[in-house]
Amino acid sequence: MRRLPILLAIAVVGAIGGTTRAADDVDADVAKSRELVQAFAKTLKAELQQAMEAGGPTNAIGVCHEVAPEIAREQSESSGWDVGRTALRLRNPMNAPDDWERATLEQFEARKVAGQDTQTMERHETVSENGETMFRYMKAIPTAELCTNCHGTDLAPKVEARLAELYPEDRAIGFAVGDIRGAFTLEKPLD
Repeated sequence: MRRLPILLAIAVVGAIGGTTRAADDVDADVAKSRELVQAFAKTLKAELQQAMEAGGPTNAIGVCHEVAPEIAREQSESSGWDVGRTALRLRNPMNAPDDWERATLEQFEARKVAGQDTQTMERHETVSENGETMFRYMKAIPTAELCTNCHGTDLAPKVEARLAELYPEDRAIGFAVGDIRGAFTLEKPLD
């Protein structure tokens, strides 16, 4: 467990922001983050599987284009957290990572190269941003077999055409099973 780095990060933020968070508060935020990610992933996977059964990969693209942002919006509204997805190789430019997210994604890639299981990759930190103390959390999204239909290396022509229509600047292809496709990203203000 990363308890010592977490406590050091809390102490640094406390010195900067004037507040120190108790370990129990951090643990509760991590647990809530995991709960929100699990719910997002479960709902999205079910929607994608249903779309694949109903109309194949071209139909599933619509789920990521329309349904995934709606899932994030609903979770954000119901939880009071900002919930979303981001990646280094973007499909939707609206999901571009900020500096903290980019650094986290790069850390995830380095951890993958070092042999860590992508299924277990997460990072959380209490940070000071623009004079506001925030709790931030990210969980890697490993590429599953289902994902390679639209994010892999050998895409069907109809899939390529639909992606070009919806995402003319798409860079989210060429992934293999187990690659880090992106990450769920969550934050909430603590002030």
